[in-house]
Amino acid sequence: MKRLRLILVLLAASISLSAQNADSLRVSILGDSYSTFEGWMQPGWNAVWYFPESSEWTNKKNDVKLVEQTWWHLVTHDMGYILEKNNSFSGSTICYTGYKDKDGRHKDYSDRSFIGRTADLGHPDIILVCGGTNDSWCGAKVGEYKWRRWTNEDLYFFRPAMAKMCSELKTLYPGARIIFILNSELRDDIAESVHKVCRHYKIECVDLHNIEKQSGHPSIAGMKAFAAQVEAQLLK
Repeated sequence: MKRLRLILVLLAASISLSAQNADSLRVSILGDSYSTFEGWMQPGWNAVWYFPESSEWTNKKNDVKLVEQTWWHLVTHDMGYILEKNNSFSGSTICYTGYKDKDGRHKDYSDRSFIGRTADLGHPDIILVCGGTNDSWCGAKVGEYKWRRWTNEDLYFFRPAMAKMCSELKTLYPGARIIFILNSELRDDIAESVHKVCRHYKIECVDLHNIEKQSGHPSIAGMKAFAAQVEAQLLK
């Protein structure tokens, strides 16, 4: 009887310890507009797309008005994680190529690119990267695959930029679990490139599907579906 009681006590302690360990996992987000919300970005000057109802900048064409409705807040809450840092920047591209100006020339987005933000994610146990959408939308060229010795010129193309980003994440955060989240309805060459680069660096990839969007961005329903698909991957 005493032995059984001891076993039960040890089992309970083990479960409690596991729960504590799960709760202590720290998650960082590296993203674009899909992962923004006013007042939650670090650094604070990052451009934001989602705003609360009370803000003069709130988007009337999207129903997400609370940070609790965002996919990343839902994930951290549901999984019992701690948000380490959300370094997301609205409109940002993984590569250095941005949207076109009035003269039809691509702007230089090296100041907001994903590559330039990889070193500023704190000390995460898990890194969730949601990108590639603006690279697809702005018409960035994919270029050729290149796995090392990238030049500055290389980084204006999606494939070498994606490779450099993944390489740096693996180097900077060797103990972190890295998951890339690929948006639905992107160009085929962008999606194919993401899959190949993620396989090369042994980074997990979640292909989003059936995400309801308003003004091209997840709605409340879309955020819930987004979060559920990421959580399913995290539980694997």
